[in-house]
Amino acid sequence: MPLNNKRIGFIGGGAMAEAMISGILKAGLIAPEQILVSDLSDGRREHLQKKYGVAATRDNIGVVSHADLLILAVKPYVMGDVLAQTGGHVSENQTIISIAAGITTEFIEKLLVGKVPVVRVIPNTPVLVGAGATAVCCGRWASESHRQLALTMFGAVGLAVPVAENLMDAVTGLSGSGPAYMYVIAEAMADAGVRAGLPREIALALAAQTMLGASRMLLETGSHPGVLKDLVTTPGGTTIEGLYALEEGNLRAVIGKAVENASRRSRQMSMENK
Repeated sequence: MPLNNKRIGFIGGGAMAEAMISGILKAGLIAPEQILVSDLSDGRREHLQKKYGVAATRDNIGVVSHADLLILAVKPYVMGDVLAQTGGHVSENQTIISIAAGITTEFIEKLLVGKVPVVRVIPNTPVLVGAGATAVCCGRWASESHRQLALTMFGAVGLAVPVAENLMDAVTGLSGSGPAYMYVIAEAMADAGVRAGLPREIALALAAQTMLGASRMLLETGSHPGVLKDLVTTPGGTTIEGLYALEEGNLRAVIGKAVENASRRSRQMSMENK
């Protein structure tokens, strides 16, 4: 779905907003002059204006007035205050996209007037390098066209998939928080490489590239991870020794617990913001 005729407003000009701006501009979905960003930081506004040629302001209501598509890119704990200030200025002809963790579409809809379409997305930080994983769900008044609009935008900065809203907490625990788990694993692999004698920079580069390559194999071949694991596991070889150590350390259970804990915290945040 092209965005050529859409005026896009961002309330919040932080890292996620910047990643989205960069992605949709690189993809040619819109032109810089169609974007208006609000942020309280003079430095952030100047940075976004200089780097991307977009307009920036301190005025949230001005952004609402500008936008056909309004993206709420603020922290969850300030979402209520932002909507209390701006919600009455949003019309049913506009579309709201929220990227705040733990903030439901119902919470947002209650602070708006009328049947405003609301779309909730859970992106992760690799959107900064065009390799994000984003889940998209629709609120009460959002249609399939609104869903497709969000999928188009976030597809410009990685993978974007539709899910039901009752699964968004699971998404948060898996892909939203998931990059942090991968960084810990990469650091552990690099540390092990250093222990075995590799220079730090080489060990980290090899660990990171190994994770990237494995991810691409999963996505591009469509094979089950168990099948790909078996392809590099020869009888009596080195890989099976390493895998046995992972099983002894209950790696599967630990990763599962990490996803479970993060998902539970996301549910708690949703309850706190009802």
